[in-house]
Amino acid sequence: MVERVLKMNELIKKEISQIILKEYSGNFSDVLTTVTRVETSGNLIEAKVYISCIPDPKSKEVLAELRREIYKIQQELNKRLRIRPVPKIIFVEDKMPQEAEKIETILEEIKKQNS
Repeated sequence: MVERVLKMNELIKKEISQIILKEYSGNFSDVLTTVTRVETSGNLIEAKVYISCIPDPKSKEVLAELRREIYKIQQELNKRLRIRPVPKIIFVEDKMPQEAEKIETILEEIKKQNS
């Protein structure tokens, strides 16, 4: 079962990335939007799709647009996947890149202080 969920995560990540690139990249031409990971529930009912944006201040705007278009994105995903039922997607902002950047900055400051 775990292997099935992992495969589903990768498949959904790939397909959602392609849908966003093909259908919505024009809406966010000044923003790099990335699907960083997908977490599908064990029963394959829902999938959290984590989105990261650069520059970060635009991430709320991008997420709002994706959430408005979630029905269309879900329909396209349903067409592309050959499994039933297709998990219901939920877009979530991925904070890990920002947290990693903060940690990197702190480590750089510590290096400078120790030098």
